[in-house]
Amino acid sequence: MGIEWVRRFCLSLPHAAESVQWGNDLVFKVGGKMFAILPLEPSATALSFKCSPEEFAELIERPTIIPAPYLARAHWVALESEDALTPAEAKRLLRQAHELALAKLPKKLRAALRSGTESGPREKKRADKARG
Repeated sequence: MGIEWVRRFCLSLPHAAESVQWGNDLVFKVGGKMFAILPLEPSATALSFKCSPEEFAELIERPTIIPAPYLARAHWVALESEDALTPAEAKRLLRQAHELALAKLPKKLRAALRSGTESGPREKKRADKARG
């Protein structure tokens, strides 16, 4: 489960976007809300993502899965190694992280995303700026 594998999967999710933040972290968002973070350089963690409170409690009991630094209070976990999850588990949990972030978006933005009229608040501002 390398960087490209995670990147391809996250970007395959509906309305997902990526950006580089905090120096060298690849951040995946939907409608401007983060759902996964992937360090691009060697780091103490291999991948962080949002999960449900129940899933959070279960996952942090596993070896090599810890509460994510700075984000644990929002039920984020961090993998200390790339093989902490099977590819199937990783796909399921990243899909769930995406759905959790999507559910937190304002109703109007969720509707706009479903209808294909908006890609997210920040993306819209960038597009408006580019148009002049």
